[in-house]
Amino acid sequence: MCGVFGVRSDERDVARLTYFGIFALQHRGQESAGIAVSEGGRVTAMREMGLVSQVFDEEKLSALPGNVAIGHTRYSTTGGAHWENAQPFVHQGSARTVALGHNGNLVELSALREELIGDGIKLVTSSDTEVIAALLARDPAPIHEAAASTMKRLKGAYSVVAIVGDALVAFRDPHGIRPLTLGRIGDDWVVASESCALDLVGAERVRDVRPGEVVWVDGEGFHAAQAVPAGRHAACIFEHVYFARPDSRLAGSEVHMERVRMGERLAEEAPAVADVVMSIPDSGTPAAIGFAKRSGIPYDEGLIKNRYVGRTFIQPDQELRRQGIRLKFNPLDEIAGQRLVIVDDSIVRGNTMRQLIEMLFQSGAEEVHVRISSPPVVSPCFYGIDMADPGQLAAADRTVEEMRELIGATSLAYLSVEGMQWAARLPSSGVCRACFTREYPTDIPEGGVAEKLRFEVSGVGS
Repeated sequence: MCGVFGVRSDERDVARLTYFGIFALQHRGQESAGIAVSEGGRVTAMREMGLVSQVFDEEKLSALPGNVAIGHTRYSTTGGAHWENAQPFVHQGSARTVALGHNGNLVELSALREELIGDGIKLVTSSDTEVIAALLARDPAPIHEAAASTMKRLKGAYSVVAIVGDALVAFRDPHGIRPLTLGRIGDDWVVASESCALDLVGAERVRDVRPGEVVWVDGEGFHAAQAVPAGRHAACIFEHVYFARPDSRLAGSEVHMERVRMGERLAEEAPAVADVVMSIPDSGTPAAIGFAKRSGIPYDEGLIKNRYVGRTFIQPDQELRRQGIRLKFNPLDEIAGQRLVIVDDSIVRGNTMRQLIEMLFQSGAEEVHVRISSPPVVSPCFYGIDMADPGQLAAADRTVEEMRELIGATSLAYLSVEGMQWAARLPSSGVCRACFTREYPTDIPEGGVAEKLRFEVSGVGS
């Protein structure tokens, strides 16, 4: 989780372009936002907790002149959700100053941190991103060589944008786990986590940054080099199931249509006798449309989503907490007396689904058949999605029937691994689906647990 964006232009307002770029990527992270710019090699950064529109205004953007800019929206997976860990980071090393933003998650990070600290480098955050910036900033080699040397030290998932001098730099891990795509606005180059950000700023998508590749744009133009050998391609299939925006294109395919196909296949694999198909908005909507299309059961809205929940720092009091799921969803009257099929993309912890089904029955639903457009999530993700604690995964040690009892549904069925793969139109050898299969493309932390706050330092986040 997290979104990154970068642009280099001698003619355009790069800070403003970056603002709109990360604005389009907020589904990837809403805890904090930041922009760094370089003007003649002098780096300035602004970062703060909150949404992009809460962090930046006209006055702040006008204070960020330059010809190179990078931006970041964060959802924390290593290091807590507080200001010190907001990105982009600016690190002044012995060789250069680097501003850097990162989407992904490193595994086996302790040894790198200890090495840097042992070399006298002060690490002031608990984020793995600072480690990447510190490695890059102390290497005096030309930027593509320094990036290659840094990448050889890293294990895990990383899609990185950085400013080095007056150059825009981007690189991606050798498995290509997290997305990173290149675009152009005229003669100017842009890089972003997803193509939806390119669309918003008027950039034409050119191609993805290849696994193990480093690209950089300087005064002489665009350059690319294979920094480290590509490994087995292991693009995260959960991006296709849930995480990417539906109007983005991943591996050349529009995500929305992939999710519709998942719903169609789900209807074939797990039919239901019901009156209405409805989604849990918004992530379940494309699959619900596909399920209704293939099953012939009418699709209708039954839940209205409050789209501002989770976008405020004001916490509900105890009485409001008892309302639970109604803070996020409210049912319509027409579900009373209906046999419902509700479609969602996944069940991770199960708490929301259990409360939702209880609310639907309280509102008069006769039956609630749950259909999930992905397989059961049975194993942690160590590559940048916040589900690294196996104890929080409801399906990890439960059968489908036990999951049905847990959430209180009339029936429950998941899409098969094969069905998900078919719908995504991707070869099984080219994706990471470890959260569904327990088969990881890289080494994972000892004991199978990665503690999110393991590097918190005294005073950080207090």
